[in-house]
Amino acid sequence: MARLQSVRAVPPLLSDTVAGANASANLYSLLQTCQVNGIDGYRYLRELLVALPKARTVDDYEALLPWRLTPRD
Repeated sequence: MARLQSVRAVPPLLSDTVAGANASANLYSLLQTCQVNGIDGYRYLRELLVALPKARTVDDYEALLPWRLTPRD
């Protein structure tokens, strides 16, 4: 939880563009979804960035969503 609080501490004014602000909002939303589902956000992002280039179908992408994963220690 300490990581998410530090992420929220970053002022939204640091985004130079609307696209950058949208990307930041998507990332924060994804990390909050991890937290709600008992998933470590840092571990999830590491695994996601490795698995994402291998995804080819809609089912592959859906399998990578936080609520489709089993929480791990």
